Amino acid sequence: MKKRLVFTLAAIIIVVIVVSAFAAIEIYNSSSKKPFYVGVTYCGDNVTEAEQLIDRVKNYTNLFVVQSGTLMDNGTALDQICDYAVNSGLNIIVYFANNVLTINVPSFIDSAQASWGSHFLGVYYDDEPGGKMLDSDVNLYVGDEMITKQTVDGPIMVGYPNSNDSGQETYNPATGEATIVTYANSNVTLGSVSNVTANVGLSLDYFQNGTIDCMNSTTVTYPDKTSVSIVRSLIYEPDGSVLTDNSIQSMMTTFPNGTYTFTQNLPPLADEGNISQFEPYQQVWDSRPLQNYSEAASDFETSWQQTLSAARNQSDVKLFTADYGLEWFDYKGGYDVVLGELGWNQSITQSIAQVRGAADMQGKSWGTMIDWQSQSPIVLQSGDQMYSEMKQSYESGAEYVVVFNYSPDNNGTGLLQDEHFAALQNFWTDVVQNSSETNNVKGQDALVLPNDYGWGMRNPSDNIWGLWQADNRSQQVWNSVQASLTKYGSKLDIIYDDPSHPTAGRYQHIIYWNQTI
Repeated sequence: MKKRLVFTLAAIIIVVIVVSAFAAIEIYNSSSKKPFYVGVTYCGDNVTEAEQLIDRVKNYTNLFVVQSGTLMDNGTALDQICDYAVNSGLNIIVYFANNVLTINVPSFIDSAQASWGSHFLGVYYDDEPGGKMLDSDVNLYVGDEMITKQTVDGPIMVGYPNSNDSGQETYNPATGEATIVTYANSNVTLGSVSNVTANVGLSLDYFQNGTIDCMNSTTVTYPDKTSVSIVRSLIYEPDGSVLTDNSIQSMMTTFPNGTYTFTQNLPPLADEGNISQFEPYQQVWDSRPLQNYSEAASDFETSWQQTLSAARNQSDVKLFTADYGLEWFDYKGGYDVVLGELGWNQSITQSIAQVRGAADMQGKSWGTMIDWQSQSPIVLQSGDQMYSEMKQSYESGAEYVVVFNYSPDNNGTGLLQDEHFAALQNFWTDVVQNSSETNNVKGQDALVLPNDYGWGMRNPSDNIWGLWQADNRSQQVWNSVQASLTKYGSKLDIIYDDPSHPTAGRYQHIIYWNQTI
């Protein structure tokens, strides 16, 4: 009997130990999860469709993103949709473009925090700042200057929209030509006529050979709206000679009814000094913006710091964006969360390495945006592929996964088909609610790129900062990225050699772009 009792007690103790161990594992795994949000965007234009989509996904998501260019100007509709989403148990993020007109974003943030509390996760403010820098015409705001960057090798323009300075500067890297235009308005009295407006413009066109083409224009506008314009041009040669450009000696009178008279071949201007009165070509050319990678990085970051400081209020609200390139610099520009875009047959592992490395090194949060597979026609990837990308994001440490649902058709559900809703539901059940799955993961190995090297990294010939063609380092960096991904896989972070974010003690292996891997 005693032996049987001993064996019974021993068995009970073993069972208690095993159960306790499993309970401990369960608690550990649960506590090791970071906060996680998964949801879809709504990009349509009406409340009913948004509510239909919320009803469809509310049982297996916890986030709803109102990403509508139309609704961002409609405060009443935004409030209705957000109320419905929060009352359905979802958290919300609301999109505003940089050019929003009718809603004051800081005021909206205050109202949103008061109305929806912790369910309001933040503002998705503007889209793809890094990607646009790489691929589009972009305005950068630095102090009082607006620097307009056009496509690769295109002209760079500088204006002064927020100051008393008037005019514009244009620098063309392809030709080395620089054009400086200034103008001024004044009210004058001509004879007995008052309230006459005079506009005087001066355009100086600098050429690499030292020639300066000077064009002066004067427009006088009378109270009856009749205006007289006179345009004259002189060409200043490096040897001190001055030529009259007779092709641009003209006068035009415009009348209030839209008719005008035009007279050419006005008498030539007299010799107005020589070229020494102007700045030398090299001095003008050396004053241009965006001369090198570091200046491009600095102006990009400064511009977004200014833009985002005006967008946010003084609260701790998070500012989100999604991007497919230059994520490191998005964070330095002031974003709190960047969603790395997955799609277009680009490497998912590389995209995650870029955004996770940028976020973790700078102490920020990150996630992914599941984008379309192709744009012609616009379609999402299959449900199975979407599930795989969401799972890979989660297991790589993402705090957010958002499915981009562009087109407001299909009864309000947009691009999402039954297979995509099933993928979301399976992901929610199999991964998010699975205690053995964790997103508390960081990269263990790092590939370090050159400081301020704003290279697109999509192919060996990708551009740099949207300003320069691939350089003599691009192929080597590309080879290093591919070799590092092959060797370290999902453990890899892609970061930059940035003195403000040292790598010491952060990774098991640190590889520099110019090292053998």
